[in-house]
Amino acid sequence: MSATTIAVSSETKELLRQFGEKGESYNNIIRKLIKEAGWKKLDNRWNKILENDEFISLDKL
Repeated sequence: MSATTIAVSSETKELLRQFGEKGESYNNIIRKLIKEAGWKKLDNRWNKILENDEFISLDKL
């Protein structure tokens, strides 16, 4: 795996550190946060579908 450098403020670095476990790399912390954000996005979309009745019941298929 190749690596790259991204610039973040000291405050952001500290927030990332707080999300991680002792010894966990920033790469793993960021990947965890991205995965969690993906699930949150999916959950929000599902809730919007349920609120707006944007689904077809199996009986209508």
